Parts: sequence; C-alpha cells; structure tokens
Amino acid sequence: MWIDQDLCTGDGLCVDHCPEVFVQLEDGIAYVVQNGAVLNDPGSSGSLAVVEHRHQSDVVKAAEVCPGECIFIEMDVPTITP
Repeated sequence: MWIDQDLCTGDGLCVDHCPEVFVQLEDGIAYVVQNGAVLNDPGSSGSLAVVEHRHQSDVVKAAEVCPGECIFIEMDVPTITP
C-alpha cells in the first residue's frame, strides 16, 4: 500500500479512518506509517508499506472515502494449486 502525494488533497480522512497507518505532516499531505516510521519518499518503493491484517479493513475504507483517490492497495491473493 502506498500514497501518491501528488494526488493527495490533504483532507485527512485517511488519518481519521486509520491513524495507526496514516499521518498528515506539516506539508498537509498524508503519508504512510510503518513500524513507527513515516515513509515519506514520494513516488518510490521507499513509500511502499505492508499493512498489518488488523488494519486492512480500515485502510480499505480510507481508500474508498479518499477524495484524492491517492491511496493504492495491492492485495496478496492466495493461489490455489491443484
């Protein structure tokens, strides 16, 4: 999961929905927090975070209500082998 800071409108709805994963910095833009560290390297793999299972539904809700549509989520789907 990551945030495209160029699309972020700074509304802070993501922080409202899941403050354990999102933070809004002095620049008014949202960033991802992982293991207590702000991942603030916009547009690079340095901003890619793994979301703990217990926060996943809140992160999805935050992405759904985000007016900037800037939260990108990749889900690992288990593969079934015959």
